[in-house]
Amino acid sequence: MDASEALSPVLLFPGEGGYDGTALNRAHHGYPQIRAVFERIDAVTVELFSRKISEIVLDTRPLELPELLQGEPWVAQLAAYGAGLAAHRVLNEHAVHPSAMMGYGLGEITALVAAGAYSIEDGARIVARRTEAFTEHGIGGRKTAALSASPHRTALLVAQVGDPRLAITAENHDAQTVVGGPAEAVASVQVIARQLSIECMELEDHFALHNADPAEKAAAFAAFVNPIPQNPLNVPVYSPILRGYYQSGEPLGNLLAAHFTRPVAFSAAVRKLYERGNRTFVEAGGGAALSAMLPRALQGVASGEITVLSTLAVESGETLQLPGTLELLQEGGLATGEALRALRLHLSPAAADEEFAAFWAEVGHEIAAYVNRRLRAHHTGRAATNDVTKSAAMASW
Repeated sequence: MDASEALSPVLLFPGEGGYDGTALNRAHHGYPQIRAVFERIDAVTVELFSRKISEIVLDTRPLELPELLQGEPWVAQLAAYGAGLAAHRVLNEHAVHPSAMMGYGLGEITALVAAGAYSIEDGARIVARRTEAFTEHGIGGRKTAALSASPHRTALLVAQVGDPRLAITAENHDAQTVVGGPAEAVASVQVIARQLSIECMELEDHFALHNADPAEKAAAFAAFVNPIPQNPLNVPVYSPILRGYYQSGEPLGNLLAAHFTRPVAFSAAVRKLYERGNRTFVEAGGGAALSAMLPRALQGVASGEITVLSTLAVESGETLQLPGTLELLQEGGLATGEALRALRLHLSPAAADEEFAAFWAEVGHEIAAYVNRRLRAHHTGRAATNDVTKSAAMASW
C-alpha cells in the first residue's frame, strides 16, 4: 500500500442493525442520491413483494428498527442495505475514494455492491433471497445476545450450556462477544451470565447466523447467487468472516454462502486494516454501531491517532452526522464539495447546480456504468491489438 492509499478512508457497512430511521428520513430531504438508490431497490421489492421500500422508509414518519422488525423480514434487511448504499452514493459523489471497504454480516453484500461486484438491483435480490432462506426454513426468530466478555470467556460459557446449536457468532472486541442460537439456549446464556456478573443484552436480530446450524441452507443460496452477473471489484473489499480480501474471479455465491456458518471476526479485521496503514474509518449506513465498536477493537493496538466518522446517524442533540463527516473529510483532503460542480461544468455548463444534482442522482449510475463498460472494452481492444502486434513482430524475427 502506498502513502496516498493509506490516507484514503476505509468504508464500513453495518448489518441489519445499521439502520437509523430518523437520520435516513432527515438526510433524504437534503441529498437526492438517497431517494435515487431506494427507487432502484423499489424495482426489486415491487417485483418480489408488491411494495416499494421507499414508501415504507422515506415517505412516512421515521420508522426505527424495532418497528421494521415487527413487519415482514425483508423490510428491515433491505432498509439497512439501502441505507448503506445511499450513504456510499453520497460519499462517492463528494469524491470520497476509499482505500478499502468492509461489511459486517449483511453489510458485506452492501460492500460488494458498492465496490461494483453487482448492480444495486441484483444486490437487493441477493439480500431478499438470503432473508427467504431463513424464513422459509423456520430459522427466523432465533435469538442473539451480546456479552461483555472476551471470546475465550464466552466460549467457556457456551460450552457450559452444552447446546451444539449455540455458537459464538461475532467477536466485536476484547470486551464484547455475540452468541446466537435457539431461544432457549440463549436464555440459558443469559441466566449463567447474570450469575457470573457478565452483562448480557439481547439483540434485535431476525436470524442467528454465522454458526453451524444453518449449513444446509448455504448450498441452495450459493446456487442462487452464482449465476448472477458478477463484475470486477473497483475497490478492495475485506471480509471479517472470511478473514481476507475478496479476490477477482472468485465465485462470490460460494463465499457469501460461507457467511451462514462462520463467525464475524470484526476486531481481527479492524486490526488487520490498521496494520496496513489505514487510520480513517467512515461508517456508511444507518446508526453508528461500528463507529462505536472500532476504537475498542483497536484498544491496546493503535499507537497513533485514528479518525472514526459516521453518516446516517444522529447525535443526542439530533444532529445529522453526514454533513459534518463530509466537512471533516473535505478539510482533510479526502473529499470535495466541488466534485459534482466540476462534472457539471465539463458536461453541461448551462445547467444549474440544483438541476444537474437532481439529474445526476437519477441517472449518474447509468452513465458511470456505461463509461466503465466502454473503458473495459477499450482496454480489452488495446490489449488484443498489442497481442496481434507482438505476434506479427515475433513472426518477423
